[in-house]
Amino acid sequence: MAGTAPASSSINNAGEGATGGSKSKLGHGQQSADTSSLKRKRGLFSKDLRLMMYGFGDDPDPMQETVLLMEDILIDYITDTVHKAQDVASRRGKLTTEDIMFLVRKDARKFARVKELLAMNEELKRARKAFEVDEDKLANDY
Repeated sequence: MAGTAPASSSINNAGEGATGGSKSKLGHGQQSADTSSLKRKRGLFSKDLRLMMYGFGDDPDPMQETVLLMEDILIDYITDTVHKAQDVASRRGKLTTEDIMFLVRKDARKFARVKELLAMNEELKRARKAFEVDEDKLANDY
């Protein structure tokens, strides 16, 4: 247990350097705005990340710094992906799920997962619609 604290600290420091490096490309005004928006998002995924980290073999109660680092990495990844998708969609002016699929098309695992999630979303929509129809029929019967 004592061995994990220094490793997490070094990871945390490396992560801050990587994050700081990507922010240094921005102008000074953009850097402070980016930092403040990142602070607002902190904690948004921490509960889910803790559970996922445990599921992938981490400690049942991972260090808060490690969770925050993972969250920063996740938010950076999502932001970068959406920006790239927006660049792809700029010709049409509208961002769609197909733009995300286009970006991950060469990564078979990500592409399969996106397809699976979209199919599940459609299935849930159909189930909700069927449930609403059944609910309306019951209301009309009474």
